[in-house]
Amino acid sequence: MILTKEELLSALRGEVRLLLHLAGKVEPEMLQYRPGEKQRTLLELLQYLTIMGPIHTRACLREGPFNMDTWREAWTTGKAGAKGLDLEAAKSELGKQSGLYTELVGACTDEFLSAEIEMFGRKASRAALLIGLVVNHFAAYRMQLFLYLKACGRDELSTINLWAGVDKS
Repeated sequence: MILTKEELLSALRGEVRLLLHLAGKVEPEMLQYRPGEKQRTLLELLQYLTIMGPIHTRACLREGPFNMDTWREAWTTGKAGAKGLDLEAAKSELGKQSGLYTELVGACTDEFLSAEIEMFGRKASRAALLIGLVVNHFAAYRMQLFLYLKACGRDELSTINLWAGVDKS
């Protein structure tokens, strides 16, 4: 494995920290903002972020081959549960993810994380899939959250909020 397990965990926990920083900038009146008719509202985006990482992580770390039906069932169940989350509950659920990644990834051996599996037509190590399906998705959706916030008038936010998770001095 090119990354150590601790580096992988640091990347996952870092994304959660950045998302929580940005989610902390959301005001209740912004929750129904959506940039286009067929796009998620800000609240729906936060709800999505509460399930995407855990579902993909569990799928990557499941023993045996990837099972699309099991993944779909987890997604359907997760989506239904997330739909009822308000802003504070979504932030709370996001906050739990650091511990979840520590628990799930921390229990894996380097050999297990290095083992190749196939998911969504792509063969890669479990660790590489965690980077591709969780860390990279978090970065992309974090950018979307940042842009939603900017569109809602949070003009004080800058790239340091997006990439470092701190306010401009």
